[in-house]
Amino acid sequence: MERRFFLLQRLSALVLAPLVLVHLILILYAVRNGLTADEILGRTQGSLAWALFYGLFVVAAAVHAPLGLRNILREWTALGDRAAAGLAAAFALVLLLLGLRAVVAVVG
Repeated sequence: MERRFFLLQRLSALVLAPLVLVHLILILYAVRNGLTADEILGRTQGSLAWALFYGLFVVAAAVHAPLGLRNILREWTALGDRAAAGLAAAFALVLLLLGLRAVVAVVG
């Protein structure tokens, strides 16, 4: 199981890296061009491409971050493997639900 978690975290990092880069470039573009929140939402509303982009971003983050949290909890606390895994799974669910809710709000 540890090997699977290791591979999942590395694969999710491979997915996240280009998505984070594009996201940061978009933020810089929006800020430099003085786009307002309304203008940004006007460009993203109803866009399947943005829904897929940010949906994938959310799923990858909801896989990647909890695996790291699980490892931190196992190494730095007195929690057992099951407790650390349970907390990480709960965190994954929260990230996934809140992230997908944000995607729906941005894309509509």
